[in-house]
Amino acid sequence: MTAAEPFDPKVERMDPDARRELQEQRLRHLVDRLLQTDNLQGARLREIGVTRGTDVRLDEIHLLPTITKQDLWDHYPFGLQLAPQGDVVCVHGSSGTGGRPTLIPYTANDVAIWSQVMARALKGAGATKSSIIHNAYGYGLFTGGLGVHHGGLELGATVIPMSGGMTERQVRLINDLKPDVLCCTPSYALRLADDLQDTSIKVGVFGAEPWTEEMRQEIERRLGIRALDIYGLSEVIGPGVACESLDSEGLLNIAEDHFFPETLDGELVFTTLTKTGMPLLRYRTGDVATLHEPAGQRTLRRMSKLKGRKDDMLVIRGVNVFPTEIEAVVLEHASPHYLIVEDRRTTTAQLHVAVESTQDVEEQLTGKLRERLGITCRVHVLEPGKLPRTEVGKAQRLARWTQGQAPIDGLT
Repeated sequence: MTAAEPFDPKVERMDPDARRELQEQRLRHLVDRLLQTDNLQGARLREIGVTRGTDVRLDEIHLLPTITKQDLWDHYPFGLQLAPQGDVVCVHGSSGTGGRPTLIPYTANDVAIWSQVMARALKGAGATKSSIIHNAYGYGLFTGGLGVHHGGLELGATVIPMSGGMTERQVRLINDLKPDVLCCTPSYALRLADDLQDTSIKVGVFGAEPWTEEMRQEIERRLGIRALDIYGLSEVIGPGVACESLDSEGLLNIAEDHFFPETLDGELVFTTLTKTGMPLLRYRTGDVATLHEPAGQRTLRRMSKLKGRKDDMLVIRGVNVFPTEIEAVVLEHASPHYLIVEDRRTTTAQLHVAVESTQDVEEQLTGKLRERLGITCRVHVLEPGKLPRTEVGKAQRLARWTQGQAPIDGLT
């Protein structure tokens, strides 16, 4: 597939200096709005001496206070909402770490922005008005399904609102309706690949969980498609914050006219410049990635694929390990179905890595993981089909074992 034209060329090809001026105007308007309320964010701005939007400049945004998921929990459900309740048209969110809910109110303005940035993402991935988009992200509070749905309608494509699960029906509809675009989690794409052959699908837009280049190669090999990454989170807008395009060289184009990106100690931080329901100033996402300069026909800054989440980083005998580093090794030697178990039953942590293979790859994988990570992992080779498959939602690649029965059989 060749490079796709931008959905909104005026914005996606905007002169970077003009975009920066627009971002600063929007930042100052956001600060003014926050200061007009008793909102936590407004109070923090006043504490550091900010009295009006013109007090702030874009190149000094790093001096402003951040907001965290803990702040959202502490002010649950809508303590950080700015828009009047009458302007709220829907609510999205996620269960959050440990099942603690994070809820985000959306205005009609927010849904319109979401639709636009998702349409950009789909168009950049090669979708057109003639496309049929098979949408296997879950519908509901989770933003994945409805985000793709809004974007597909904005683009003018045909959206099949399949949602997650019911794999047999998914396969039947893909074979019958012949979509050219597949949208789901990368782990579910591999689950579909178990039952799909010679499909009409040309490209997949996969997100909602960190995944590696090795996972990309596996998906592309098994489905015969281009596999592209998409990033987003409900606190910022949902999917569409950033997405790979066919010509973005493995990086994700950020919709930075709406979401101003920074990194803080490797962690992505976003300011929602145009949201009206619950705008956030310098929201710490917990996601680890790097920022990159524009390239190609789009003048938007880009970000790398996620390395992982800060709260998923494992510290094993003083060594920092992200699950994606383990995935990169596993996929070179075994199937893409695996589980990492962090054994914390004693003061000395141990990593178990359970994989599926018809061959004895235990010694080889142990050596390769030691070489990549600098620590020894206990590798367990299981027969194909022994590890659970992801039918709905995000794949569970990491289990923390602190007491009681092991997460899977055979661990000691």
